[in-house]
Amino acid sequence: MCINGVTSDWQFVLSGVPQGSVLGSILFLIYINDLDCGIINWILKFADDTKIFGVVNSIEEHAGMQDDLNKLLSWSKEWQMLFNVEKCKVMHSGRRNAGYNYQLDSKSLDKVSEEK
Repeated sequence: MCINGVTSDWQFVLSGVPQGSVLGSILFLIYINDLDCGIINWILKFADDTKIFGVVNSIEEHAGMQDDLNKLLSWSKEWQMLFNVEKCKVMHSGRRNAGYNYQLDSKSLDKVSEEK
């Protein structure tokens, strides 16, 4: 093959899409489309960033949020797109918030009051 006077050989590509390509963004969105299946709380997805949030005023709602985190972790392992647990945080809001603890992959998530 010759492109712009440069000769190169064809190579088999076993996986991946060039970073920054238009096709890469579309394929990524298709790939993560089912991430929120079975999740009871709200979830926001933007590029490679995922946020899950909801109202937690009882131990039952806390268990539901933790269950959603477990489902997300299970999905990420099944599809080999692991979350960087060190970057995952919990933000509580409200004066009467119980400030429950949450875990992801058996690691307690850090609590923060603000996040960029």
